[in-house]
Amino acid sequence: MPLSDNEKRDVIKYLESGKPLPEKYRFLLFDDDREVELVWNGKTNEVSNTVLPFQTIEHIDEPRSEDKKSSQHTLFDTSGRQIKGWTNKLIWGDNKLILSSLKNGPMRKEIEAQGGLKLIYIDPPFDVGADFSMSIEIGDETFTKQPSVIEEVAYRDTWGKGADSFIAMIYERLKLMYDLLADKGSIFVHCDTRVNSYIRLVLEEIFGADNFHNEIVWQRSSSGKTISRNLSRDTDTIFWFSKSDEYILNPVFQPLSDTTIAMYSLDDGDGRGKYRLYPLQKTGSPGPQTTYDFIDNNGKVWKCPRKGWRMKYEKLKALENDGRLYLGGNTLAEKAYWNERENEGRLANNLWNDISNLQGSTPEIVGYPTQKPEKLLERIMQMTTNEGDLVADFFSGSGTTLAAAEKLGRKWIGSDLGRFGIHTTRKRMIGVQRELKKESKNYRAFEILNVGKYEREYYVNHVSKDLREEEKRQVRARKEKEYINLILSAYKAEPVESFNTFVGKKRDRLVAIGSIDLPITSGLIQDIVKECKEKKITKADVLGFDYEMGLDFEDTKKQGLDIQFKKIPREVFDKKAVEKGQVKFYDVAYLEAKPIVKGKGNKKTVSVELVDFSVFYNQEDIGETEESLRPGGSKVVIENGQVIKLSKDKKTELIEREVLTKQWTDWVDYWAVDFDFENRKEIVKVTNPETKEEKEEWTGGYIFENEWQSFRTKKDKKLELTTSEKEVTASKCKIAVKVVDIFGNDTTKVIEIKI
Repeated sequence: MPLSDNEKRDVIKYLESGKPLPEKYRFLLFDDDREVELVWNGKTNEVSNTVLPFQTIEHIDEPRSEDKKSSQHTLFDTSGRQIKGWTNKLIWGDNKLILSSLKNGPMRKEIEAQGGLKLIYIDPPFDVGADFSMSIEIGDETFTKQPSVIEEVAYRDTWGKGADSFIAMIYERLKLMYDLLADKGSIFVHCDTRVNSYIRLVLEEIFGADNFHNEIVWQRSSSGKTISRNLSRDTDTIFWFSKSDEYILNPVFQPLSDTTIAMYSLDDGDGRGKYRLYPLQKTGSPGPQTTYDFIDNNGKVWKCPRKGWRMKYEKLKALENDGRLYLGGNTLAEKAYWNERENEGRLANNLWNDISNLQGSTPEIVGYPTQKPEKLLERIMQMTTNEGDLVADFFSGSGTTLAAAEKLGRKWIGSDLGRFGIHTTRKRMIGVQRELKKESKNYRAFEILNVGKYEREYYVNHVSKDLREEEKRQVRARKEKEYINLILSAYKAEPVESFNTFVGKKRDRLVAIGSIDLPITSGLIQDIVKECKEKKITKADVLGFDYEMGLDFEDTKKQGLDIQFKKIPREVFDKKAVEKGQVKFYDVAYLEAKPIVKGKGNKKTVSVELVDFSVFYNQEDIGETEESLRPGGSKVVIENGQVIKLSKDKKTELIEREVLTKQWTDWVDYWAVDFDFENRKEIVKVTNPETKEEKEEWTGGYIFENEWQSFRTKKDKKLELTTSEKEVTASKCKIAVKVVDIFGNDTTKVIEIKI
């Protein structure tokens, strides 16, 4: 199509400035066969090709007795621990990097060896902060855990520009999922009224409209609540697409409705139970074999209906001889017995109104705000997978998909950005293992993984795509400097240069600062230690918003270094608090455990007692909270590592403070022990970027083998503080102790003992 002079001038202007042409010029300048396309600001077909290794943080396999009769007994050692075969994966991190690393990295071969991903179910976030504000129980009180800074950054990226940023987020991830999905695989995307129209169009563009199978409407509640100038919203939408037309589809049934069950009201008292009547008259066109007069065993003649009978004469007579015909007055009908149908149900349709949302008293509830019922996921899995198939959920939340998969004999991969979600899932899956163990059923070990060796350039992405590369670099550098200066100012440190890992100095201690949007990693700590040794540095502080799972914070002391690890508080973004010097940086958690050795000679045992644990969190300004309280109101806050309930008297308006964390154990939600920490090296597969060859490398770390654990649940809030006894034969060993606090943050300590 010829361009006007104004359009030509616009094109030249955009090209000279190095900016991309507006979308309309694609249709003016180039042929495009697509009649309809979803377009949004900044749309690109590019997806991440980043490949990062997966670091194994914890390996969990409930000890069990080996079942010699099991077809899978070769997978386990004599104690029942899994020794080979697929190990389920629970991965903490940004799912874009996880998906990219799964697609392009060495684990792709492991996935394909299992037949590929036969099912992906995702329930992505629909609103800012909705999935990271968690309810935490302390005694009889409940308070809300705020999202971490890393979580908030992720949500700001998702919703910062409204629908544009959400669509861009979900588009790239669905593209990666498409590549990972097996040819016979299906994907189910759970959404609500806020985003379902966008997601449907994105799915059609990626998977193709021909591979759309259904829009499942899940009636999660029937509240009947009156909403001002609106109707109550009681349903969610689940879109079902496949990768090809050769997808797996198994028949699944929904329970019969109460109305249907009530129809089975007749009973002859002959022991065959209740039944209902089905008419025998044909509804379609009459045929020669079904057009006849029927003579019953008493000689009565039943005239042929206008369109004939539903069946041939012989079948109708067989029903009579079996006592399945009702012959009363002018009614001839078939008896359908309830006991022959009660376990059958009816074939499922796309209205799922027989699975209610979780209620407060449901045992399945784990305290996660967006938790879905397991029955919902079980139906999806039974419909589109078979036993032994691999399924995945990359927004796994509380782990409902994974729990359902384990119980149905499916293998699984789950991932989530929220540390609390990963921890919640860890406890839940241990509970599933114990449940299956009690029932003498098979289950698999699972691993908790980090997306390892993060590189900063992958995360500095808050830069306009319209800029040239040099301009992007300048903006990134400026943002990086502003961020570092902000943290240094709050920490009362001065900037320094000429260091690789250190950016500041406070008195006689150098200062390293972690990124705003990723945790401090073992790789970064190794770099810090290396620079300290090279430049004879003995004292340093490491500041981070979050820390990678599985770090041993005391390991640097063993190397003769005085390195303090501290949490960056949220208050650093409050300019007034910084100016007034009110921002406090707290040490990461403190952990103390004591080994107990018993016995003589070669028959010795060791157990571990958890002796002390402390954290130093702040959440909300206690002074502002007191001022905002209404008379008679109360609120739970966290100050200097204490959970405090504030109450304002209705009459006097005096404030009462009650400390809820009366003991250090109140902060412990989960703890576990590896009695022989260095028995399993962490080996990762890495790919040479030039030769594309894969090789295995030892990271220098060890995998935490979970051999004993104790944790709180809603049913049982007790916590054991001493482990069971473990037989030992070595003269010395290293024991790793892991504690996870009520916020989901973990602390690990390695202690060396001589037997």
